[in-house]
Amino acid sequence: MLEQRLSSHDDLVDHLVRSTALQRGEAVRVVLDVLAYFDETTEEFVRRRHRELQSGGAVNADIFERIAAELPHRAVAPPELSLRQLRRMVYG
Repeated sequence: MLEQRLSSHDDLVDHLVRSTALQRGEAVRVVLDVLAYFDETTEEFVRRRHRELQSGGAVNADIFERIAAELPHRAVAPPELSLRQLRRMVYG
């Protein structure tokens, strides 16, 4: 599946190789990382960011406010979610 998806982005890989100092293998990894980033669901994003911010020492009140502020800036922004909805994504 990844190979098929990547082959549809060969032009992007070629562009990165031409326009940067990246070797082809590095450009492929970058494209795959970007595609994986944009495949992340809202729930996955909220859980990941919660873990990252919590491991950095932030407290939940600040974490959920920050996540709520970050969500509208995602490539495909979800509908506005309440802090309660965000907490439920993390804690069920």
